[in-house]
Amino acid sequence: MSEAVIKPTIPAIVLVRPQMGENIGAAARAMWNFGLDHMRVVAPRDGWPNASAVAMASGAGRLLDEARLCSDVPDALADCDFVFATTARDRDLTKPVFSPEAAMAETAKRISAGQRVAVLFGPERAGLENDDIARANAIVSVPVNPSFPSLNLAQCVLLVGYEWMRQTGNVTATDAGLAGTEWASGSEIEHLATHYEDRMSEAGFFFPAHKENSMKLNLRNMWSRMPLTRADVQMLHGMMRQMVRWKNRE
Repeated sequence: MSEAVIKPTIPAIVLVRPQMGENIGAAARAMWNFGLDHMRVVAPRDGWPNASAVAMASGAGRLLDEARLCSDVPDALADCDFVFATTARDRDLTKPVFSPEAAMAETAKRISAGQRVAVLFGPERAGLENDDIARANAIVSVPVNPSFPSLNLAQCVLLVGYEWMRQTGNVTATDAGLAGTEWASGSEIEHLATHYEDRMSEAGFFFPAHKENSMKLNLRNMWSRMPLTRADVQMLHGMMRQMVRWKNRE
């Protein structure tokens, strides 16, 4: 059976551009402490496989052997239905904000309904960039000392794993399925966002030029906040195609 048709039972832990192999290995240990074994690694700075990660994983090496190496964040999220981004800093992006406990409760509920959920963790130096967070549906914010908000990568993974283990003992498997359709995947949302950006660029929407990047970021953020089904995505593609045809009919 292919991965696409297997219902996930745990969230995917996505390490975005991790800088040190030791932290990847420590994150693997933290995951396995709480029964999480689905790791995705996006563009690790020191390459992959990583001997330092293997040495630090000590007992959780299988997670590294089975980890999925991804070229970028869209690749890592292509099959995901809902994505959390972890951050300790205030952001200008308008998204629902969850505590780790509430985020894992929501994760358990969505997974019990057959959705694939991922949690993004940023690089050690500065965390996730706004472009990464714009592709998430919600934010996980850890209440920390505002004078020293930086968390080690493995520590942050440990917090999320702990809350996952706490929640999964109390979750009832309710069916929140959709009649006649399914939630849109990450790759379908990415394709929709690119389609609109391309057509709107041709129409001169992103003006003035110095605001283009921020306008595109806001647009991406809007798509990620919307709980779109595959039928919704198909309809939105069709709407844009029809408007372009109408514009060019003469």
